[in-house]
Parts: sequence; C-alpha cells; structure tokens
Amino acid sequence: MCTTPKERFVCFSILGSTIYNLNMVLRFNRKPSFVAYLTCGDPDLRTSREVALAAISAGAEVIELGVPFSDPVADGPVIQRASERALRNGVSLEQILKVAAEIRRESDAGLIVFTYLNPILRMGMEEFAERAAACGVDGALVTDLPVEEADEYLRLMRARNLATVFLAAPTSTDERLKRIAEVSTGFVYAVSRTGVTGARRDLTDDAQKLVKRLRRFTQLPIAVGFGISEPQQFTAVGEFADAAVVGSAIVQTIESNPRKEAQAVAELITQLSAVSPQLSVKP
Repeated sequence: MCTTPKERFVCFSILGSTIYNLNMVLRFNRKPSFVAYLTCGDPDLRTSREVALAAISAGAEVIELGVPFSDPVADGPVIQRASERALRNGVSLEQILKVAAEIRRESDAGLIVFTYLNPILRMGMEEFAERAAACGVDGALVTDLPVEEADEYLRLMRARNLATVFLAAPTSTDERLKRIAEVSTGFVYAVSRTGVTGARRDLTDDAQKLVKRLRRFTQLPIAVGFGISEPQQFTAVGEFADAAVVGSAIVQTIESNPRKEAQAVAELITQLSAVSPQLSVKP
C-alpha cells in the first residue's frame, strides 16, 4: 500500500479568502486556475507520470487522473481512444493510485481521481478511500455516481478528509444544483455544455449561466470544463469562474506527440494560459 510522503497542511481559495484543510491540496491561486485532465496509462503509466509533472511545472494547479473505462459514455472520441489504449496496456485503478503516490513525492499540486463508478466498485469503495488517502490523493470525481445515491461514498471519503467533486450540468434543476453544492468539497465541476467531452471552438453561454446559478448555493471554487481548447476560451472562463478544466486538448496532444508527450503538453498549457492570469489570493 502507498504511504504519504509527509504531513501536509494546505489551503485553497474561496472567493478571495483562504480556508485551511489538513490533507487536502486544492489551490486556486489564479483566475482562472488550470485544471489538467489526462487518461492514465496512455500511452503508458511512466509517461502519464511525466506528463502530470510537466503540466504542474507549466502551471497546472490541479491534475485529474483519468481512470480508463471500457464504456466511457460521457467521453468523446479522443478520450475514448486513450481509454482503449490504456486498457490494452492492462492499466488498473490500483496502478493509477501508485502513480499518484509517485507524483505526490515530487509535488503538492492537487490530485483528483477522475473515474467512472465501476472501477471503484471492483476495488471496493472503502478500500478505494483507504488507498486514495494513503497515496496522497486529494479527492475524486465519480462521473456516473448520482448525488442522490452517494451517501456511502460521501461517508467513506469524508472520514478520510478526501474531497468529493461532483459534476453540475446546464440541464440540472435548481434543486439538484443545491444538493450538488451541499455535498461537494474541494470544488464544483460545471459542465459547460450538454453532450460528450471534446474540444470546441466556441464556449457556449450555458457555462456562464450555470456558474451564476451555482453561485446561489455555494462559495466553493467552480471549475468549468468540457470543450476548452483555445487561449481565448481559457481566458473567458476566468471572467466568471475560478478554474478551467482542459481535457480532450491535452489527451489529443499526447496522442499526436509520441515520445514528446510531456514537452508538448507543457507547451500547450503555456499557450492556453498565455494571457496573464490574475492572482486571486496573495502567495
């Protein structure tokens, strides 16, 4: 089993204030902060580790460690292909947690396991929470776990000071958004549009409207994702949200740059965040 490398006392920003939590590293020091998603094990676990560390060095404040799944219903073709490649390599949730521990030895950036529910159930929900905490992971986002059915998951994660991040969609009712806000910790992930993941040229008004609705129910940082792939989109998110999640563009960059994945992803992050972001809290 993994072991945490050190005691960590860390903070994250909520609307300009600083809240301290033991064993939860989720910093949103810039607006927008950069949240980077990668499918672990594509093309292999060693490269995933190198890409994550390169992304952090380039300015990513949170890394979403994507767990490959055989039926990724919420993912577009880019991430589907990455999942297929990783699964052919035999990549498992257990291996990804070990990679998380390796990243943690070198960085205090936020680490979120981004997964479907099935891999957690195969491991066992309590076992997952135990291992995630031991490996230095800060929390998880389970894409297909309805908030209405998450009581056991919430209990096990909270007992270990692990963040529980939930997706909020433009189609969600206000009642559901309120429930999502109540049980989310770390941040809330606002889906910018309906449909599957994938890079888009335009950022719809749905994202801004959704963030405005969420603000009625929470002061947690809100990260906007699904489709961000260009500098102007990244900058636009900072006008109304705390962080921008970039996923498909990173996975596509990994796919297109064999043996140069880490360097290419670092360059992409630098390019997307080229417009100077504003500090939201003092260092």
